Amino acid sequence: MNKEQIIKAVETAVEERGCFLVEVTVSKDNDIEIVIEKEEGVVDWEDCAAIDKVMHGAFDQDVEDYALTVSSAGLDRPFKVLKQYQKALGTNVDVWMKGGKKVKGVLKAANENEIVVDDETIAFDVINSVRPIVDFK
Repeated sequence: MNKEQIIKAVETAVEERGCFLVEVTVSKDNDIEIVIEKEEGVVDWEDCAAIDKVMHGAFDQDVEDYALTVSSAGLDRPFKVLKQYQKALGTNVDVWMKGGKKVKGVLKAANENEIVVDDETIAFDVINSVRPIVDFK
């Protein structure tokens, strides 16, 4: 079982839950992590359980010998896919760029090539990571 087979097995169930795939990783020891994000709102336990059930239905754990974790992208994890940026439009983000520069501001736009934070356009090829700023005030 490989990453592509896993994506194919779960993508319909992910979409049916109103979610999208953020990341699928498979370690050399067959530890599988599926990270999902909700199109609107937040990922809940039932979303993760539904994807877990589909995985176990598609791949026999006794035969494949894998460990599975299904989780949400989390509030403090860097964005991985364009849909995360688009969902975060209008919110505050930290952008760490190659070379050490850091930009903090409101995410105003995002496309396949670049993001706009406040009035600064930043190409993805100069970005190390972008994280949401979580404010519990």
